[in-house]
Formats: sequence, C-alpha cells, structure tokens
Amino acid sequence: MVSFRRWISTVSCFALLFGAAASFARACSICRCGDPTFNALGNNIYTSGQLHFAIDWDRFNKTQGIDEDGRSGTDHEIENRVTATASYSFAERVVAVVRVPYSFRNLTTTFADGESDRVRTGGFSDPEMYALVRLWSSSFGPGLGRRTWLSAIGGVKTSWGENDVRQDGARVDEHAQPGTGSTDFFGGLSGFHLFNDHSSLFASAQYRDTGRNRFGYKYGNITMINGAYEQKLTSALDAVVELNFRHSLRDQIDASGALDPSTGGSVLYVTPRVVVEVAPKVIARLAVQIPLWKNLYGVQTEKVNFNAGLTFLF
Repeated sequence: MVSFRRWISTVSCFALLFGAAASFARACSICRCGDPTFNALGNNIYTSGQLHFAIDWDRFNKTQGIDEDGRSGTDHEIENRVTATASYSFAERVVAVVRVPYSFRNLTTTFADGESDRVRTGGFSDPEMYALVRLWSSSFGPGLGRRTWLSAIGGVKTSWGENDVRQDGARVDEHAQPGTGSTDFFGGLSGFHLFNDHSSLFASAQYRDTGRNRFGYKYGNITMINGAYEQKLTSALDAVVELNFRHSLRDQIDASGALDPSTGGSVLYVTPRVVVEVAPKVIARLAVQIPLWKNLYGVQTEKVNFNAGLTFLF
C-alpha cells in the first residue's frame, strides 16, 4: 500500500507531463497537466503479474477568446470525463496500460453583441495504449525494496473517439467533440526515489506529437514536466503535493496550417492530493489542480480542475 501511494505521487508528477495532453477546444486545447498513470495506478506498478484497474472522474474548466465569422466573443468550456484504466505488469520490467475515456462537454459561446449559444455533447473520447519500461533500478534492499528506478514511456492516443458529432444536421464545433479525431504519439522518462518508509519523490517529462484530424484541425504539440512529493500521514492516509508544468504550441485550425491565436502557451499548476486506503487493495484518490503561473497566448483563462478516483489491485 505504501509503495503504491508513493508510486502515485511520483507518477502523478511525471505523468502529469506525460499524459497531460488531451484537449477539447475549437482553437484551443484544454490539457490535462498531470500523469494519469501515476494518478490511477500508483507506484507498485512493476509488481510482476499484478493487474490494476482504476476509474476516474475529471472536471476541466477553461475560457478563451474567439473570432468567428468576424464576430468576437468568448468560449467557456467545461468537460466532465470518466476514464477506465487497466494495467498489467510483466516480469517486473514492462507495464502495459490501456485507458478508455468517456467525455461530457458543455460549450457556451458568448458574443460581444450579447448573443450566446450552448452545445452539450457526450460520447467516447480517444483511447490510449502505451507501455512503461523500467530502464534501471537500484538493488533490492531489505525493508524498502528497490528505492530508486528510472522508466521510459511510449505510446499512442488513437483517433477512435467520436469526432463527428452532429446536431440539427451540422457538425458541432471542435470544442464540443468528445474526441480529437487525431492519432498522437508520445514518449518520455519518469523517475522515482523512496527516501524512507514514509516519504518519496517522483518526477517525469514527456513530449506529445499531435496529429491532424480529417477535418484539418491539429492541436498543438505538448511538452510536460512534473514533480511530486508524497508523505505518509497514517497507515491508511497519504498526502501528495505536485507541481505540473505544460507548454503547448498553438493549434492549427485547418490543413493550411493557419494558427488560432488564443491557443497554446505555458502554465504551471500546484496539485494537492490525498490518497486513502478505504478497503484492502482499494485506494481512493482526490485532487485539486490550481494554476500558479500562466503565460498563455491570446485570450485564455485556465481555471481550477478536479480529480477523484478509485484504484483496485488484483
């Protein structure tokens, strides 16, 4: 349990960078800044033959400026996402992970002339498949096991989610589509160090190369860096503090490569998290992601995000 929660703090940090790159804006990406693998699966991921399953709820919130058909205004985007994650560890060195998300999106557009429009959609977003490979670890020691390890991650976000949702016969805006419609490739490194049986450190970095969907839209490529410190408070309760950094390029709105000016930029979050063992081999998690510093392009506002989940170990 301790190693699982420590892995969570470490992986949350690194993976914040690794897997934080999902977006849902028409000309802007709302990116998850954080590590979904670390968050959902914990730090004992390299236990040979162990199966993990997690279910998560995430809420993302953002406002951005728009200029549509000569009309200026703002888009307010809220996404509630439910994600199922499963992983299996082979020979304490390789972990295969599959994530399947379902997205509920609410996009409210308010124009400068006072008119407004709201679109609500729901559907499967893009599944991800990837692997973590342990490149190096310290020798197995009594009491604490392997105190330090370094891993590589690589995988693909598929284009299998719904990206052609229509209402009244017309395709809804890219903001409101449950999936991006593109195939993305990502890779990076993560590391973990166990100080003692009460505290640990995790860090990660990842780059995501985004593809273009069949409607010409391409979300900006993303770089993420994360760090997390975890402290055991009681036998069943851990506290985690993460710093999550994300930098993304501007989105391309069509095949010509035209850029949306109110997309991309850099943001740094602080993410406090609690991890509780609510039953044997059942872990509950709750986190709040708060923007600390922003250097975003154009007119954008990143707001507070929330995560809650359960993890089951088999």
